[in-house]
Amino acid sequence: MEGFIDFLKGSGFAMLGENWKCLVMIVVACALMYLAIVKKFEPLLLLPIAFGMMLTNLPGANMFHEILFAGGHVNWDLFGGGTYTQELADSFRDAGVLDSVINSSEIGSQVSAGLLDYLYLGVKLGIYPCLIFMGVGAMTDFGPLIANPKSLLLGAAAQLGIFLTFAGASLLGFTAAESGSIGIIGGADGPTAIFTTSILAPDLLGPIAVAAYSYMALVPVIQPPIMRLLTTKAERQIEMKQLRTVSKTEKIIFPIVVTAFVSLLVPDAASLIGCLMLGNLARECGVTERLSKTMQNELCNIVTILLGITVGATATAGTFLDLRTIKIIILGVIAFAFGTAGGVLLAKFMNLFSKQKINPLIGSAGVSAVPMAARVSQLEGQKAKPGNYLLMHAMGPNVAGVIGSAIAAGVIISLFGA
Repeated sequence: MEGFIDFLKGSGFAMLGENWKCLVMIVVACALMYLAIVKKFEPLLLLPIAFGMMLTNLPGANMFHEILFAGGHVNWDLFGGGTYTQELADSFRDAGVLDSVINSSEIGSQVSAGLLDYLYLGVKLGIYPCLIFMGVGAMTDFGPLIANPKSLLLGAAAQLGIFLTFAGASLLGFTAAESGSIGIIGGADGPTAIFTTSILAPDLLGPIAVAAYSYMALVPVIQPPIMRLLTTKAERQIEMKQLRTVSKTEKIIFPIVVTAFVSLLVPDAASLIGCLMLGNLARECGVTERLSKTMQNELCNIVTILLGITVGATATAGTFLDLRTIKIIILGVIAFAFGTAGGVLLAKFMNLFSKQKINPLIGSAGVSAVPMAARVSQLEGQKAKPGNYLLMHAMGPNVAGVIGSAIAAGVIISLFGA
């Protein structure tokens, strides 16, 4: 009976009584799984994120240890089963690491890395987001952007939310690096948000990732009211001429030129842009069909699973259940709203000087939720005027937004990275 009692005391059920926050996070994880499975909100990523969140908050499972990544870098000595010393704890405290992560009660003990610790290295070292971008590039047709280069400006304007939210987050007390990471939510690009945050503010990775993917899933809900508010019915009824046919040569040259130009302009964006354009070149060149299909399917699917579950693992109770998380959720939707508004307003401004009018609705597609944002533009256009076909026109700013968010991330990393 004594042994049985000891067994019960060492079980996760007994630990839940002392860690009520973990129970709250498990409930949150189940709610996100409900949204992914029943409501189909970005299920390919939201489901593994939610499951990873549940795993990391199961008391006693010891699958993820924030202390291994405290201070913004990988603490390799602890990974090898090293002892957690008072000196190391003091260095973390000086670096501004949360007390819940420092966990003074563990000082003097050895840290045994868990499964999710090893998998998280792919996020921390910037591997998973870049591989996701490679798959995105292999699935993306840049033809509409090449056919209408002006749409690049709409994609750039949609990054307005990133920089306005950066200013707002700074006013709320976040550091410059944290503010930049929060602002990236406005680009509606999950991998870019994860890549940037893992470098600048790794302790905020869980809340920022959940916010970014949640708002991506809510594009059809968030964007239409903003689009209707900023446009007249006559503007929403504008019809646009059919785009010209883009040659195969143009499609092959485009990823090469963009990679070279952007990498020279913003070196910190080279890894994201390089992988994105490598995937696209494999798609367009016509001689690497097997590689292109692998990038689009097997590679992208495997990395999506690993990325989702490890990002979810960072949403521990001590980090997630914090006032800062509420601020991030609010700032995230503000960033997304300003990003949507930026593209629409620039399209309206361009119409003041353009003979061939642009339907402002396609400006909202400048956020890089491909192709969901473009579909929203199409649906809103058809509501105003049945038969108005805007999808291909909206795909131009939509894919431009992917490039724009990567460049914005590179700029922020170069300015505020260590």
